Amino acid sequence: MGDLILGLDEAGKGPVIGPMILAGCLIEKETEKEFRKLGVKDSKKVTPKRRGILDKEIKKLSKKFSLAVCYPKEIDETNSKGIKLTELEANHVAKIINKLNPGNGIRVKVISDCPSVGIAKWKELLKTKIKNQSNLDLVIEHKADKNHLAVSAASVLAKTRRELEMDKIKKEYGNGVGSGYCADPLTCKFLEKYVEKHKNKGIFRRSWITWKNASLKLKQQKLNF
Repeated sequence: MGDLILGLDEAGKGPVIGPMILAGCLIEKETEKEFRKLGVKDSKKVTPKRRGILDKEIKKLSKKFSLAVCYPKEIDETNSKGIKLTELEANHVAKIINKLNPGNGIRVKVISDCPSVGIAKWKELLKTKIKNQSNLDLVIEHKADKNHLAVSAASVLAKTRRELEMDKIKKEYGNGVGSGYCADPLTCKFLEKYVEKHKNKGIFRRSWITWKNASLKLKQQKLNF
């Protein structure tokens, strides 16, 4: 067995609608060549159709992979307890590392894309949550999804699952949901229209300032009538 690499990335950290997805992809060093031939790259640089194809190929070629889905309810509940999204992300990333770590002295280079916090701070936070680190080489980088194929693969897995989750929401509530991101005009219109009607359906991150502002705006409009 060659050296192993575990790439980690997330999708959907910032949206006001839908879940955040964390993904881990464990591969042998040699698998990078196959990923390169397939055109695996940062998920943002791949079309949705191509992502779907790559998602299946990555799962076939990986030794193991794992996904964690953080629905809005979990995000809101942890936020209400004073747990920031960065720490929630670290909790799930560490769980994925613990799950995919083969142990038995097998060396694994763990590469994680770094969120908005500083690299050193994120690395120390992760270290407090990883169970067995004796066989791990932990590498934290900004733009790791662009620079490391295992992380690119994880980003594809995460983004594909995020889109599947959004498809479920759109099937229930219509395409007017948009991408779920705060800067999406479609999402903003949907939020303004349905912020109260669908507030208990589990699709909104109600701890987000975007949701709170939309809710306040609607209440003010009702008071003016």
